[in-house]
Amino acid sequence: MFKSTTVLAIIGLLALFIVACGSDEPGSLVVLTNDSFDISEEVIAQFELANNATITIQKAGDSAVVLNRAILEKGNPSGDLLYGVDNTFLSRALREDIFIKYESDLIKNVPSQFILDDTFHVSPVDYGYVNINYDIEYLEKNGLTAPTTLEALTEPEWKGKLVVENPATSTPGLAFLIATVSYFGEDDDYDYLDFWTDLKANDLAVKDGWSEAYYTDFTKYGGNRPLVVSYATSPAAELYFSEGAYTVPPTGNMLVDKATFLQIEGIGILKGTKNEGLAKKFVDFVLDRPFQEDIPGRMFVYPVNSEAQTPDFFKFAEVPTLPADIDSDTIDAKRDEWIDAWTKVVVR
Repeated sequence: MFKSTTVLAIIGLLALFIVACGSDEPGSLVVLTNDSFDISEEVIAQFELANNATITIQKAGDSAVVLNRAILEKGNPSGDLLYGVDNTFLSRALREDIFIKYESDLIKNVPSQFILDDTFHVSPVDYGYVNINYDIEYLEKNGLTAPTTLEALTEPEWKGKLVVENPATSTPGLAFLIATVSYFGEDDDYDYLDFWTDLKANDLAVKDGWSEAYYTDFTKYGGNRPLVVSYATSPAAELYFSEGAYTVPPTGNMLVDKATFLQIEGIGILKGTKNEGLAKKFVDFVLDRPFQEDIPGRMFVYPVNSEAQTPDFFKFAEVPTLPADIDSDTIDAKRDEWIDAWTKVVVR
């Protein structure tokens, strides 16, 4: 009797030991993301330490390229999560059914206007506004006042002074194209294609991506164009990176009603992940304050968690009062048509 009881006790202890060890086994996650993703290593390390896990951030190009990859890998993904799905491609991502549903408890801290997907296959992480930035010093030296309407950009005084990104290859380029559709309409007497036709005639410059447009053509960095399609947070970023050289930003925002675009980025757990439980914990983590409060100073966009604090320099990150009002379903239905029409007018 003593021996059998002892054996049972030992077996029980071994079982508890195995369960305990199992709960602490190291895990790993691969997060597929766009090239703009940038979070402090110290923040990622917090998740790794708390969950005995390893996180690999795998950047794979522009958001559209990353999404295409996830769709091609549907059911057998090379990653566990995809970060960077935004409202310009959300409907396509949902239609392709590449994500599992997960509603984090921390969604309660996200204002309703930033909820990307009410089915919670994609959870919002950050947001920002695409608009035109201008070089304050250049305008002052040349006796120019920043335009207050998009129509003004077609006037002779702005000839050769605007650079934009190609909407077929650039997320901000696509966002600005959508904003012009919102602003001018598609079938009005003067519609968005008429506007782009006039811009081209006014010596418009087009670049494949934001970095090339901003750091090559923009006058702030030695180019010859004082107007560039960028973000409403870019002036705040300029102040931050000046390391005290400026007390106010050297660039400004053109915030024209219906001519800015609210871009919301989200994260989803890919179907086929072998680490669903850990992936859900990571979604919780990106919505919590440590991750959310790291976003502004790394990616220069706003956190969606209303309890997250933003740094002081973000007081210069203006928020437009009336952005474009085109919903994600309309964007999904018309996106390719708009891009094709734009390409015929501007590039060909």
